[in-house]
Amino acid sequence: MSDVTFGTDGVRGVAGRAPMRAEDAFALGVAATDARRAALGAAPRWVMGRDTRHSGDMLAHAFAAGAMARGGQVLDAGVLPTPAVAFLVRHEGADGGVVVSASHNPFEDNGIKLFGPGGAKLADAEEADVEARLRARGTSGGADGAADDAAPTGAAIGRRTALDGADPYLAFLLEHAPYLDGARVAVDAAHGAASALVRPTFERLGARLAALHVDPDGVNINVACGSTHPDALRRHVLEGGFEVGIALDGDADRALLVDAKGRIVTGDHVLAILARVRGDREVVGTVMSNLGIERWLAERGVTMHRTQVGDRYVRDALVARDLRLGGEPSGHVLMLDVAPTGDGLLTALRTLAAVRASGAPLEAWMDAIPVYPQTLRSVDVPAGRKADLARDAAVLAAVADAEATLGDDGRVNLRPSGTEARLRVMVEGRDDAQVHALADAVADAIRRAAAAPAVG
Repeated sequence: MSDVTFGTDGVRGVAGRAPMRAEDAFALGVAATDARRAALGAAPRWVMGRDTRHSGDMLAHAFAAGAMARGGQVLDAGVLPTPAVAFLVRHEGADGGVVVSASHNPFEDNGIKLFGPGGAKLADAEEADVEARLRARGTSGGADGAADDAAPTGAAIGRRTALDGADPYLAFLLEHAPYLDGARVAVDAAHGAASALVRPTFERLGARLAALHVDPDGVNINVACGSTHPDALRRHVLEGGFEVGIALDGDADRALLVDAKGRIVTGDHVLAILARVRGDREVVGTVMSNLGIERWLAERGVTMHRTQVGDRYVRDALVARDLRLGGEPSGHVLMLDVAPTGDGLLTALRTLAAVRASGAPLEAWMDAIPVYPQTLRSVDVPAGRKADLARDAAVLAAVADAEATLGDDGRVNLRPSGTEARLRVMVEGRDDAQVHALADAVADAIRRAAAAPAVG
């Protein structure tokens, strides 16, 4: 078995290839259950969900088999958003959660992410424990003779039971939603995990709804739709005269909105709106959060703390600082006083509630909140060289030149992707043309360095 490594959002890869083969998922079920048992002193109860990918059944059942082989109980909620599983872990008093999903990735990919008690993602140390157990066990999930002798038998073997989690999750959403009173709303579910929830959620809230991309067939998840492709929703909002559009990703843990003028309401905008209406004096963003929005918040007495990219790191910073509100430009927004993890539907509903409470339409907020031009370049690199290329002298020199050109009115961020074999370059500043030119210069430096032979 190849080493399984957790990225910023679980383990991910091409389904059917390591580390996303059935045997890998089985071994992960074994190792994760052993780790939970060691922490709890008893066999854990897992809540399991998945998105709509063709490979989801294979991987979910394989993980469940591994968990049951170690005595774990699996409450299988079927196709549900990632945040619904996090909610159900808490609602059911379970010991952990597992979601089979690759979020916004193409349908060929899949992934497995784990949650601990209370619905929060596993801490780095807990993931490292699971990785170590995987490496010790080998390909089949077996172990040495002593460990095999300790494996459950008879009635101690775990079982899988179906869990109807949609109704309690829907009730939770409605509890935290505004009445929409005939508002014209378009929602793009990306043919993903929230596809079956869009209509009951928004129709019960009194919206006049256009439900887009809610017909998953196993292979169309995220294809030219959802939060990674919001242009289709923008056109629909503008052509249909909708008041707001909402774009989810494949596992519905993030959301972008579109205002009536067709402008994309990013996670940064949402963070600013919620902070002002809720009265939060401190929030957590990431190194990708827009400098213009940070300065707008600061002028209004709101401090933004930054962390590395990944909603898990936003959550860690919120907990460490005893704060409640944080998020990422991609639409991952955390409200820890409401939910344990980012939730696209909840984010959209709480934003609409805040806008209505403010008395100003969403378009007025978008007019008021300044956004510096920002661009992102994703450069394909050899998977094993991501970290080295991010430290390459020529690449760092290109970053330094760009920073010197921007001065105090801009930023450059270079980081390895947590889920793909890419380096990502973000450049922002006051001048759009300059921002794009500098991003291209850094991206070209990365390509040149990647094309050169590796040293050592």
